Amino acid sequence: MIKLGIIGTNWITQQFVEAVKLTGKYGFTTVYSRHLETATEFATKNGAENTFDDLNEFFASDSFDTVYIASPNSLHFEQAKQAIENGKNIIVEKPAFMNQKQMAEIQHLLDKHPEVLYFEAARNIHTPNFHAIERKLSELNVVSGAEFTYSKYSSRYDHVLAGEIPNVFSPKFGGGALQDLGVYTVYDAVTLFGMPEEVSYYPQLIRTGVDGKGTAVLSYPEYTVILNFSKISNSHMTSEIYGLKDLIELDDAGEIQHVDYIDPDGKRQTLGDDDGANPMIPEANDFARVINEPNNDQNMKDYAYWRQLSVYVNKILFNLRQDAHIFFVGEEK
Repeated sequence: MIKLGIIGTNWITQQFVEAVKLTGKYGFTTVYSRHLETATEFATKNGAENTFDDLNEFFASDSFDTVYIASPNSLHFEQAKQAIENGKNIIVEKPAFMNQKQMAEIQHLLDKHPEVLYFEAARNIHTPNFHAIERKLSELNVVSGAEFTYSKYSSRYDHVLAGEIPNVFSPKFGGGALQDLGVYTVYDAVTLFGMPEEVSYYPQLIRTGVDGKGTAVLSYPEYTVILNFSKISNSHMTSEIYGLKDLIELDDAGEIQHVDYIDPDGKRQTLGDDDGANPMIPEANDFARVINEPNNDQNMKDYAYWRQLSVYVNKILFNLRQDAHIFFVGEEK
């Protein structure tokens, strides 16, 4: 049984805790929050016995062996470093780290501590529907491009309009649409098509100095992939992967609740449907099998692949921000 500790007590942490419980492979034991009252409330609600408001004491504890990091984006790097140095496996919410320098340092630390496993929680690529897309894509005679859209209005934008700067829209905490919903579309593209040759980003900046929405263009040798994402507007536009006369249609590039293949005659074939389950269960199961059986050849192959994908996605996110001249607090311009 994997003993899980968590950093962060927001809605996504709640969803992850519920998911790991449903797998039957984790025991939720420990909560860290800057405020002990908050940690205690979350622990009591979810059945954890240990609470901390001191990060050093948290990581020194033997009450957990794997940590789920769901703090503001800019805090991931230092917390992941501390986890590695204390021998804790890491599951870090996307985006894992802010730039290539941070990612390189984490990879170096992981190489020095091979007993520690690292996962970026990009849930979309672990789902059965995504695997259905991968299988069908391999059957297409020609791939001629794709467009992925993931746009959901954030209630936190109401706070921006009221003159506040919530973390998800703050350059201090590595916020913005690209760093949130955009990550899912980048993961879609890189997992399905590999690394692009060139990238460009056209953001719509908001008052806080980050991107509220944007369009990214990933250029491949024979086609382009367009990514559209927004936290300041909604979209019900489908996402599509193009063959010649046929295509694969996704209802949503982030959640991927329904997938169809449309043949050259316009006939639809359903490839995948949402089963209504917690969408974080597949990634929790994938991470658990690697943690529980680290010497299994297929598990190690999958782990190396996910770790490389994380490095690739980090590079693309950084390059897109550089192209759009978006910098976070503390970064050189």
